[in-house]
Amino acid sequence: MKVLVWGLGYVGTVSAACLAHLGHEVIGIDPVATKVDALNDGRSAVKEPGLDDLVNRVVRDGFLRATSSGGELVETADVSLICVGTPSGADGTLSLGYIQRVGDQIGDGLRRANNYHVVVMRSTVLPGTIRQVLMPQLEGRSGREAGRDFGVASNPEFMRETSAIADFQSPPYTVIGALDPRSCERVAELYQSIAAPLHTVALEQAELLKIVNNTFHALKVGFANEIGRLCGELALDGGSLMRLVCADTKLNISPRYLQPGFAFGGSCLPKDLRALASEARDCGISLPIIDAILPSNRAQIETARAKAHRLGAVNIAVLGLGFKPGTDDLRESPTIELIRSLWQDGLNVLVHDPDIDLTTMLGSNRAYLERQLPQIGQILCSRLADALSRSEAVIVAQDRPEFTSALEQLDPTVPVLDLVRPSRSTGGETDNNRRASWTHRALGAGSY
Repeated sequence: MKVLVWGLGYVGTVSAACLAHLGHEVIGIDPVATKVDALNDGRSAVKEPGLDDLVNRVVRDGFLRATSSGGELVETADVSLICVGTPSGADGTLSLGYIQRVGDQIGDGLRRANNYHVVVMRSTVLPGTIRQVLMPQLEGRSGREAGRDFGVASNPEFMRETSAIADFQSPPYTVIGALDPRSCERVAELYQSIAAPLHTVALEQAELLKIVNNTFHALKVGFANEIGRLCGELALDGGSLMRLVCADTKLNISPRYLQPGFAFGGSCLPKDLRALASEARDCGISLPIIDAILPSNRAQIETARAKAHRLGAVNIAVLGLGFKPGTDDLRESPTIELIRSLWQDGLNVLVHDPDIDLTTMLGSNRAYLERQLPQIGQILCSRLADALSRSEAVIVAQDRPEFTSALEQLDPTVPVLDLVRPSRSTGGETDNNRRASWTHRALGAGSY
């Protein structure tokens, strides 16, 4: 394939060289003459282990060259990869100045093109940038329609400095968010010789993925450093402790607990978090990430409370009372907090949980439940059908097969708020119905 790479900075140069190494005909485009001259001389303008040798080889073999302008090349190329910088503005927003400059040139090229050229965003951007900023710009400059006359896609990169070539050649996955199937197929062709899982997602999801990945990396670094600070005060080996944390690949280093859902509860997580934070305070050190976990968990309950009101119902069935199915341990169950809040708001709540039987529940657990929900005797339904038949809306707080089956048979007009799997929620003002108005400020200037 013939590929145009817009921007010969870090991402652009590595992407151009690696794609050329795969056998594609690649042309790098950058207005800075020194970058263009360096690449055409077989040298990389950015420092990265192994990149000079790779650039020299693919330039020598005729698979890679560079130029200072590329609008006239669009009509003869298959794909444009936008790899320009998106620096932070003073308020933290991403500057789109370089993207808009490139968009003008690509749009002018599309006006003259008869081929189906696919414009691919590889730069780091926030969700909505392609659909709300780039696409209107390309359509306005070209007089052509995205998805019909030319393609648009997002293809985030996951390369680390100092190991970028290896990361390109062996990524964790290839992610493509495309406007149309034809665009997706074209981008997938670029990487057909790369052995990695291919995931096709929505445009906005692909745009957000790189930022979420990096945020998670930052969170892990910050968490490990906070544990290290505490261990230092306790004269413990923080590195050894974290190695044990990472050795648990069943729960710790695994997909467990990394799916959006409802707040956590139970006898262990809240208690141990408070104990760790208390120990840090006694040692006189600050652990802001760990201190923020419980307030963040509380915010999840408040979010569920607001969504419950958007269901537009007064009588609501809550399915699941304990913090997880299979137990009648109700300590610090977030569902209990949610029900109390809805009561205070004037809503009527009925509850069904197969594990909660007031006739057999004894001791401190029953005392705790009656303290937290004094009306439990009146609102607890032993039969799922009774709770559903007497309610106008449903909140699902536990993942159980019988709940899933009941929802499948439920009248589709009954709104459902699924706290376990939010994507299954229906009715009201759900997240999927809410379209954000993405606007971005273009602040950049100069080269890209």
